[in-house]
Amino acid sequence: MAKKQARPGRRLILFGLAVALLYGAVALGGVWKPKLGLDLQGGTRITLEASTEAGEDPTPANLQEARGIIDQRVNGSGVAESEVGTQGANQIVVEIPGENRSDLVDAVKATAQLRFRLVAAVSSGRPAPTGTPSPSGSASPSGSGSPSAKATPRGKQSATPKASSGAKPKGRALSSGLVAADEPTSPETSGKASTRPRARPSASAAPSAPAGKPAKPAPVTQPLRWIDNPGEVWLKRFSRYTCPSKTDAAPPVVDSKSRPLITCDDEGQKYLLSVPMIEGTQLSSAQVAAPDQQSVEYRVNLTFDGDGRKTFADVTRQIANATSALTQQQKQFAIVLDGRVISAPTVNEPILNGSAEISGDFTRASATSLANSLKYGALPLKFKVPVQTVEGPTLAADQLKAGLLAGAIGLLLVVVYCLLYYRGLGLVVVASLGVAGVITYAAVLVMSQAVNFTLTLPGIAGLIVAVGITADSFIVYFERIRDEMRGGKSMRVAVEAGWVRARATCLAADAVSLLAAVVLYIFSIGVVKGFAFTLGMSTVIDLVVFFWFTKPMVSWLATFRFFYSGHKWSGLSPDHVGTSRRAVGRPSPAPAGGSV
Repeated sequence: MAKKQARPGRRLILFGLAVALLYGAVALGGVWKPKLGLDLQGGTRITLEASTEAGEDPTPANLQEARGIIDQRVNGSGVAESEVGTQGANQIVVEIPGENRSDLVDAVKATAQLRFRLVAAVSSGRPAPTGTPSPSGSASPSGSGSPSAKATPRGKQSATPKASSGAKPKGRALSSGLVAADEPTSPETSGKASTRPRARPSASAAPSAPAGKPAKPAPVTQPLRWIDNPGEVWLKRFSRYTCPSKTDAAPPVVDSKSRPLITCDDEGQKYLLSVPMIEGTQLSSAQVAAPDQQSVEYRVNLTFDGDGRKTFADVTRQIANATSALTQQQKQFAIVLDGRVISAPTVNEPILNGSAEISGDFTRASATSLANSLKYGALPLKFKVPVQTVEGPTLAADQLKAGLLAGAIGLLLVVVYCLLYYRGLGLVVVASLGVAGVITYAAVLVMSQAVNFTLTLPGIAGLIVAVGITADSFIVYFERIRDEMRGGKSMRVAVEAGWVRARATCLAADAVSLLAAVVLYIFSIGVVKGFAFTLGMSTVIDLVVFFWFTKPMVSWLATFRFFYSGHKWSGLSPDHVGTSRRAVGRPSPAPAGGSV
């Protein structure tokens, strides 16, 4: 039975349409220049000096843990090319490419000190806008972190045992540089909002001590008693405290684990908080839980270690559904990151197994941000920034020119060699390398938009190395064709027979290169990932070009007399191949089997 005839022209047309669609995707993104790394475009270099709470140098394990967490912050998928490394016994050096990456700079500088405190009182910490009537009622804690200066009510925030339902929290969890904001949610629209009536706080009033309180305040070392009776000194400090406005940069907050804390959240609510009950280092994990059949909202699941589990169980057992003697509102605890409140849930039942769930009006982004804040806040170190420098683009431009020049010289040498040795077939090499370059550039642009891929000098090196891999595929194929012709086959038959043998060899070689790139990407760090990424990407592109362009192109050229007749400049002449004239001429209709 006759084999199906190859249709190289149709395959080339389909391949051209696929490339056009790829550039159509690039056009939709509207970006025609790849993102460049610090070594190519300049950027910011930050040196972080790490120390323990006691001011001592961190252990090597803690320093590596800090490096890994900061690398996760700034690199995300691993190809954003912000390089994070250690230096000496207590320094972490971060290099962030780009001139406008203040978001990543802020994320790096965050000291990530996480603590769980009990809430004694909460009130609006910003003056009410001029002409806005002050709402009536006394200041009281709110599950969402009290209403804003306009006293707009919002859904109540709750912590519940994992996988159980509870009162719906606010969908608002903010931390400078780390967490995105949600819109506030009202009790009427929050689904699980608490039905417990609550007084609205005054925009400026502070809570007063309940009638008949003891003459002496409760000791700060007994937080569960202290939040009901913090004493006049702390209540006056709380009353005088003002949160920074939205337009002002929030000053650093001194968060001492031996003292109560007065601080704010990102919405301008101020909190009077007890000494810490749980440190962030006692938090084992914080994970985002996606909506499922039992819940249509995103949630954040917390897990504590042994000591944290016991403390959290004791605390939640005593504040679950309990009313504050100071404010006459449901008691709550606050999660404080770097001295600022990022979440303040109430507790609707004791959480005894160390696994809690915070649910609320979260989007995927806000739930992920809260989980990340909690995970990063568990780091047992603090940082200061002794050095922050901005790298200029001059040296980077010189490095880019040098890298591009090296790539051009390497490419030129490959092209000249192929044209001299393979003559007419060398045109296939030139065309294939050109097509591979066009596809690679489009792929870099798409990856820059899709996964924040950033091109660096090591990445360019990976692309240059891939030129040799691509040229190697052509050489294997052409030599297979010549071997078949030396065996007495005509040029058209040799093209198909040589393809069957060459493709297996090229697949094996590219599989080894791809495996090496994958292993290097998994086990490397920093910009070395960029080299591995571009090497692997170029290897895949080589396979695509080899199967869908090079092979159809050679089959198409085999239909021209210039090639099948063995012209001396075709690269397939008898003298060049090393065979007789009789074996080169065009045969009668020959099978074109073995096409792929």
